[in-house]
Amino acid sequence: MSYKNWNAMSDQALASHIGAFVKTKRMEQNKTQAILAFEAGISRSTLSLLERGETVTVATLIQVLRVLDELTVLDIFTIEPIISPMALAKMEKYKRQRASNKNQKASPKANPNA
Repeated sequence: MSYKNWNAMSDQALASHIGAFVKTKRMEQNKTQAILAFEAGISRSTLSLLERGETVTVATLIQVLRVLDELTVLDIFTIEPIISPMALAKMEKYKRQRASNKNQKASPKANPNA
């Protein structure tokens, strides 16, 4: 996989890159546009638009990626919670430091040697 400067690419270039990705994956799976379009529940002309980098809906892209079994490309959209250093320090302050037996009934200590 080569490095791409995504920020430097125009919207049209990005759409063309996505379309090329879809077309490559379709071809690797030996599917025609008609077959993939049918399986995705879209028209063949809509799939053709996607592969050429034309405007299609996000829903269409998701349908096609699902049929191609390529939804893993969406992993990049995973949102990780970010905890501020202050919040982390507060959480550490209230973290238990040791165990206690306050809530347990008092019981005589058993002598393991006896």
